[in-house]
Amino acid sequence: MDLNAFGRGAAQACSNSKMSDAEPHTGTTIVACTYNGGVVLGADGRVSTGNYVSNRASNKIMQLTDNVYLLRSGSAADTQAIGDYVRYFSEQLAGELGEDPSVQTIANLVGTMNYNNKNMLMGALLVAGIDKHSGGQVFGVPIGGTIVPEKWAIDGSGSTYIWGYMDSAWKPDMTREEAEGFVTEALALAMARDASSGGIIRTVTLDKDGATMRYVGGNEVPLFHEELQPPAAAAAAGTASMVVG
Repeated sequence: MDLNAFGRGAAQACSNSKMSDAEPHTGTTIVACTYNGGVVLGADGRVSTGNYVSNRASNKIMQLTDNVYLLRSGSAADTQAIGDYVRYFSEQLAGELGEDPSVQTIANLVGTMNYNNKNMLMGALLVAGIDKHSGGQVFGVPIGGTIVPEKWAIDGSGSTYIWGYMDSAWKPDMTREEAEGFVTEALALAMARDASSGGIIRTVTLDKDGATMRYVGGNEVPLFHEELQPPAAAAAAGTASMVVG
């Protein structure tokens, strides 16, 4: 085989590909809500660039302090950088105050960083946490740096598909179990429709006793809209199937 000719052919194929000139599209689904006693936040695990799924088990939940977490969607590099800077400044502030900053203070740091660099960063973020001042809190920080306090918040490409569900299913003063089920089902519904969301589900529940993390494997994610069953379930049912994401 002529390797030089092969290389030239591969390079030509790449140059002719429409995807090679397309701007990478990033997508995900992130969800957070308050409940009677704290907050629950969750995210899917899929990382995609265009039509290519590069990771199905990524962790999009970032701890900023003991009681505040960041949910990331958009450019992975941009949102990781924001989270690293905010965590650094939060540690400095905690040293000056002698205690952890409030959830709102940390949300303001995230929003300020996003706003001051809005022409260079692509990050839609959610800040969720609990403190002694206001209990469980959720702040939406969309692209551009706006800060919006919410009882529940969603973002990412998959959020488009679940606005109606969130409006109808959320209720004030939910129990912990209800809130965890609400976040998990919202993510599963988004993953069923959005090609850029999928893989697994991670959730974090924050209350006065600390953080509890939960992992839902791909074969345990609830199925909707005639989705194909995982191989084990399909084999038991005597039907053919495949796994996506």
